[in-house]
Amino acid sequence: MPTHWTATDIPSQAGRTVVVTGANSGLGLVAARELARAGAHVTLAVRDPARGKQAAASIAGTVTVARLDLADLKSVRTFADAWTGDLDVLVTNAGIMMVPAQITIDGFEQQFGTNHLGHFALTNLLLPHVTDRVVTLSSGLHRSGSIDLEDLNWQRRPYSATGAYAQSKLANLLFTLELQRRLTAAGSPVRALAAHPGWAATNLQGRTGSWVADRAATLGNRLFAQSDERGALPTLAAATRDLPGGSYLGPDGFQEMRGYPTLVGRTAPASDPELARLLWEESARLTGVDYPAAASA
Repeated sequence: MPTHWTATDIPSQAGRTVVVTGANSGLGLVAARELARAGAHVTLAVRDPARGKQAAASIAGTVTVARLDLADLKSVRTFADAWTGDLDVLVTNAGIMMVPAQITIDGFEQQFGTNHLGHFALTNLLLPHVTDRVVTLSSGLHRSGSIDLEDLNWQRRPYSATGAYAQSKLANLLFTLELQRRLTAAGSPVRALAAHPGWAATNLQGRTGSWVADRAATLGNRLFAQSDERGALPTLAAATRDLPGGSYLGPDGFQEMRGYPTLVGRTAPASDPELARLLWEESARLTGVDYPAAASA
């Protein structure tokens, strides 16, 4: 990969179809815009179609908008059931960060349910259509995360907004690990990759419900964060570069907070195949969705 890989290095995406979740703002909007600019037909999978249409109007290229609420498994199934034809790239970008304790309509802790379980179900439901790759957004904060298989939804532990977010981002990497293992075992050419944006200034931060924490996040964005355009580069590289399955990309700068996309490391728990398998099995039980037999064909 070039040392200073940027969006101008994206090869032609003409004839390719891409879904980007959470594409009405921030990193998702930048990724959708650049992929459409390179020629891809991009579907913005968003919770609010009105905002999605506003975002689509700002993108030059072939773009469609579809409703998807990752905190509602019925919505996930509706989106997947409506999909027809091939899907070259699925970018599971949407997420929430360090929000107050809440549960999804299906009874899951909001961050785990949205960031991991919603995308887990979506990916497996769409997988028979995917022809090239799945790119899952994680975070450098996965390093502080831990997986409690007996309490994934924080029903026994005192709730920690930071801990719940870190757990969901660790789950994203474990999902990528186990998905790639299953794809390889099935002889599938589809690849599972992951990326993280470093510290990027987006509207993801500042929703903790604490005035002090939100103000600190706003100040931190101004002082230390890189732009959403730069933060989206690892996602775009993972979606378009010829990289092996299981690759994990992030910024090349100090502590992976900013810079140009490069291959980065992950913690030992994020590389644990047994933990990945167990999390997959529990995620399948919770969502009622599992690796599809059709994807093995």
